[in-house]
Amino acid sequence: MRFKSRLSKPLIKVNSKPIIIRCLGILSKHPYIEDIIVVANSKNSISITREIKQYRIKKIKDIVLGGRLRQNSVINGLKAMDMRTGLVLIHDAVRPFIDKDMVSSVIKEASRYGAAIVGAPVKDTVKKVKTKFVVEKTLNRKSLWEVQTPQVFKKELILEAYERFGDIEVTDDASLVEKLGAKVKIVRGSYNNIKITTPEDLILAEAIAKNLKHKG
Repeated sequence: MRFKSRLSKPLIKVNSKPIIIRCLGILSKHPYIEDIIVVANSKNSISITREIKQYRIKKIKDIVLGGRLRQNSVINGLKAMDMRTGLVLIHDAVRPFIDKDMVSSVIKEASRYGAAIVGAPVKDTVKKVKTKFVVEKTLNRKSLWEVQTPQVFKKELILEAYERFGDIEVTDDASLVEKLGAKVKIVRGSYNNIKITTPEDLILAEAIAKNLKHKG
């Protein structure tokens, strides 16, 4: 079950702080990041701008409107970036539990390989299922990873990927880079780096936030 909240997901608060502000707080303080482009929509752009000002988030270069599909939104963000940019980091606003070390690692690997993503090894058994819910086979989970964000790419690589394959509907940006034949390095992320999509995710996020605050 997905959210039916009247409040946009990035603006939902986890432990009294909007999800998007948790992300932006980490990214804006990171020494490797120079500019941040926020992609919003017509319903939440004013509220997001207000929260950014309230929390005094730095390094915001622009706030642009997204599109109907995820890749449309990414394209709009790419169009707004400075052409002197070397590396592009793309992150889902509803993954609030990134940290400085995670961001550093994925940027360093992208600098070496051209493309790097964050992920975590699959813990559960995964089965491929045919139509009518009949199991076709069990996949070897030793080679399976849950893909997360941030994802980082050399500017020329991600621009070429979107120029050639941007009309294909995908769930992550690395999929388009893979279509170029480019290698994508995966960096160990965290099981805390969840994507908040359902009400159950929000309950888990509250628990993670309280645990991290306690450790801090």
